[in-house]
Amino acid sequence: QVQLVESGGGLVQAGGSLRLSCAASGRPFSRYDMGWFRQAPGKEREYVGDITWSGGRTDYADSVKGRFTISRDNAKNTVYLQMNSLKPEDTAVYYCGAGQIVTGTTFNTNYWGQGTQVTVSS
Repeated sequence: QVQLVESGGGLVQAGGSLRLSCAASGRPFSRYDMGWFRQAPGKEREYVGDITWSGGRTDYADSVKGRFTISRDNAKNTVYLQMNSLKPEDTAVYYCGAGQIVTGTTFNTNYWGQGTQVTVSS
């Protein structure tokens, strides 16, 4: 079992920045690729991006490419999502997931966090 806890969400104005954290406990964190996802009201959960277990490679959805950056610190069992140039359409509950990158931007999630709300005002 892996337990994931997201933090860092909040209310920010358009154009602003937030950094989300996802702290892991349980099975060795470094065994897992990590993904970030989001779900807006009335919409399905969507892929935001992912990072390999080593941190050597990241991939992103086209909607956030160039604005969001994923990183991880395996010594701290934590993965981060730095979000810059935020837009109102980025408003959603953001989730981290532990699992495996299947190919490109396809991610197989074994464990989910509880989510953290990000609201971007115009």
